Amino acid sequence: MEERQPKPWEKWLKRFGVAGFLFFFLKGLVWLFIFFGAGKLLGC
Repeated sequence: MEERQPKPWEKWLKRFGVAGFLFFFLKGLVWLFIFFGAGKLLGC
């Protein structure tokens, strides 16, 4: 019986993992807060 080879994106996704997702998710939230805070300070 032949083993199924993982697709390249499956291998990449496993390597990236939950930790990578959380890092970029939190980083994006921080940038949103920075932009909204700057907008409020500038009165936009």
